[in-house]
Amino acid sequence: MAAKKNGKTLNLSAIIDLNEASSMRDKFLSLRGSDLSIDASAVERVGTLGAQVLMAAAKTWDQDNLAFTFSKASDAFQKTMQLIGVDIHHLLAKEIRQ
Repeated sequence: MAAKKNGKTLNLSAIIDLNEASSMRDKFLSLRGSDLSIDASAVERVGTLGAQVLMAAAKTWDQDNLAFTFSKASDAFQKTMQLIGVDIHHLLAKEIRQ
């Protein structure tokens, strides 16, 4: 699902560690109720807790019947998610699916 025009965009930080995961959680809570597009193009490193927060948000948006997509994703982000066993392929925008 692509984010609608009235949706929001969240730019992820380069490093998604324990501290950033907590901050992301708060950002997600403030954006709840709108379609959401995630820009992960600047991500260099993702910790497992950060991945967990992202997937919890994706599930929440799905339950709310709202769009939750990754509009951009760095190679490091995609490879790390794959390495830790998180499949985000269905959440990627069509333009960046491989």
